[in-house]
Formats: sequence, C-alpha cells, structure tokens
Amino acid sequence: MGEDKRRVAEAAALLVEPGMRLGLGSGSTALLFVEALGRRVADGLALPAAVATSRATEEAARRAGLAIADMAHEAAPTALDLAVDGADEVDPALDLVKGGGACLLREKIVAAMATRFVVIVDGSKRVARLGAFPLPVEVVPFAVAATREAIAARLGVRPTLRRVDGAPLLTDNGNLILDCPLGAIDDAQRVDAALRAVPGVVEHGLFLAMADDVLVGTRGDVERLTAPRQ
Repeated sequence: MGEDKRRVAEAAALLVEPGMRLGLGSGSTALLFVEALGRRVADGLALPAAVATSRATEEAARRAGLAIADMAHEAAPTALDLAVDGADEVDPALDLVKGGGACLLREKIVAAMATRFVVIVDGSKRVARLGAFPLPVEVVPFAVAATREAIAARLGVRPTLRRVDGAPLLTDNGNLILDCPLGAIDDAQRVDAALRAVPGVVEHGLFLAMADDVLVGTRGDVERLTAPRQ
C-alpha cells in the first residue's frame, strides 16, 4: 500500500506545469506528493508560492523547497490552477469523505479555489457507498454540547468528540471535530443540508461534486477516474 501511495503521488506531481498556482493537500499521500513536487522544483521546475491546507503541509513544503503563500494576507491568491489532495473515501461518482486528518475546512476552501481538483488515493479508499468512515464535522468550541445534540437530532447518530491523548483535538483553525458514524449514506445531499442548518457547524467532510479526477494507486499501477458529470 505504501508503494501504491508513492506511485500515485509521483504521477500527480507530473501533472504540474511551470508557473502553475497550486493547492497542496494534507495527509500521508498528499505529503508524498509534496515530496515528489519538491524533487521537480530542485530539478528546475519554477512555481509561484503554493497554498497549503495545513500547518503540517506547510512545514513539509518548506522542507521540500517550495514557497508557501500567506493566506491571511490581503494579497493572498484567490484562485488556483490545480489542487492535489487525498481522501478517506471515494465513491463511483467521485464524491468524497475527507477530514481524517482534521484539515477539512482548509482542504475544502483550497479545492473550491482550484480550476482542477485532483484526488490521489490507494485502492483501499474506493468504496461502493460513502459512510463506513465516520463523517468529520468541524464545529466551534462554544456550545459544542448543544451543537452535538443538534446534529444528533437531525441525523439520528451520536457524534463523538475527537480526542488526542485524552484531550479534545483542536484544528489549525482552533475548532473541534465531531465524528459522526452515519453508516452507508443514502442521500449525501440531505446530510449536507442538515449539517449546514446547524448553528455552530463550520464545515463537514463531504466533498460532493468537487473532484475532477481521482488517481488510484493499485497493484503497481495508477488508474485515472474522471468525474461522470464532466
């Protein structure tokens, strides 16, 4: 599986052309993409400052020799040519569940900024239906118990506050993550609408109709899947 991740990350790095404005995803496969991209930059590929979706990705990108944009600056990039990121689940329509690394808000912002959003995964992330992976929901810390109860009432599940070493995990944005064990999701649009109606919810990990292509590393090969809506 590790070699499949590396192979698909290197394939994605070959999609990058000189001068492209890039979005860099988070997670183990996305970090392999950053490493592969760094090798291309060391060989002479010229790129403007990229946009990182997490502090961890920003640190890895700088180590790889990539310039990173300050997204809090008023002159920060507002559009990207290409964003590359991983996923926790990919279904046949190329809808995604993301957020296992708690970076879903920045990942969704960056994906939405990009003209082309390419997802890189190994074969284990392909599913017939989304939902086996608990859906991450980023929420503000204020009144988190009330937000959790509102989500439970709307979706009929018991969200779990994500913790690390016993303490609540804080995202790079200073928020919390509620993991929602939905099981097989029959109507992702309904789940999306239900979560957006809850005050306190910042964003959720359903990425619907966002991926343009998915590169899948499986058994020593890379398969390209294109969104059926195109």
